[in-house]
Amino acid sequence: MKTNLLALLLLAGSSLFGRVHVSLGIGVGGWGYYAPPPPPVVYYARPPCPGPDYAWVSGHWYPAGPRYTWRAGYWGRRPYAGAYWVGPRYYRHRYYRGYWRR
Repeated sequence: MKTNLLALLLLAGSSLFGRVHVSLGIGVGGWGYYAPPPPPVVYYARPPCPGPDYAWVSGHWYPAGPRYTWRAGYWGRRPYAGAYWVGPRYYRHRYYRGYWRR
């Protein structure tokens, strides 16, 4: 009797921690963010490089809600050796973020 009761308690107790996780993702049109075209790029003189392991990340417009915000250029430390910055771009009514590439 004790064995049956213990088995029943273990079975009931283990079902308290079991959950069903359901995830459904639907993507239409691929990667990117739909946005109106950004304003023209602002050009300015680049400051001197602070060291050999830095790469210039050029200034760019990025969408912030319903409008664009200017991000000034800066020297960024490379995340790994040989990395270079691919700037963000606007192509066929879509905004693609910038990223580091090998």
